[in-house]
Amino acid sequence: MLNPVETEQSKIFPNEAFGYWKVTVERPLKLKVDLSLENMKKFVKTCEDAKDYQLGPLVKDVRDVIGTGPHMNFDLFMDKVEDAAKANNIKLNAKRNGLLKNELAERDENAMPVLKKVYKAGKVEVNPLYGRYQNPAGDKSLIIEYEPDTSLRDTEQIPLLEEGGIQAFIEREVLPYVPDAWVDESKTAIGYEISFTRHFYKPQPLRTLDEIKADILALEEETEGLLEEIIGEA
Repeated sequence: MLNPVETEQSKIFPNEAFGYWKVTVERPLKLKVDLSLENMKKFVKTCEDAKDYQLGPLVKDVRDVIGTGPHMNFDLFMDKVEDAAKANNIKLNAKRNGLLKNELAERDENAMPVLKKVYKAGKVEVNPLYGRYQNPAGDKSLIIEYEPDTSLRDTEQIPLLEEGGIQAFIEREVLPYVPDAWVDESKTAIGYEISFTRHFYKPQPLRTLDEIKADILALEEETEGLLEEIIGEA
């Protein structure tokens, strides 16, 4: 069609009107470590079941130094564990780190976020939208990323024609409710869909109050008639 025109049966849209960004919204993993006697018994038993007979006693040594807690900064706790491991010539491999994170630590909204990566300034730019933050400890030479909590992961579909783009949408629709959220830029994808219902559906006009009242009165009369028949038969 050389000169398309809009009618009730046809509409004209730019391609972008059907497109959207699918973005992954992350929130930080927050872990606390409770080294109470009960928790330590469970952890030592887990380590022994995993054929690791060094990690449990190592954590007990750390507890004797820092106390039972709960410790709300998992990274500081791990620093103490690493110091103790070096002093005892024990290697903290991926399996042991996994036991500490998954079997000893537990999620707590009041705990400090767990660090994932630390950059020197100049390597990356500070960009909270994409999870790169100025070091909260005040050292401006460092930029940090947090470990995402997969249980809190969510996705959003943002129209390509969204005014202000992804940032405006996140600032308006996400951050007021979860201010520690960020977008995983590596997972952002573009998709398209055509919703005929949204563009062509015409809702039926609402009935007037007089029409609703007339229906109610008619129903009441019908009900009364049925009741009289039932009573009469009885």
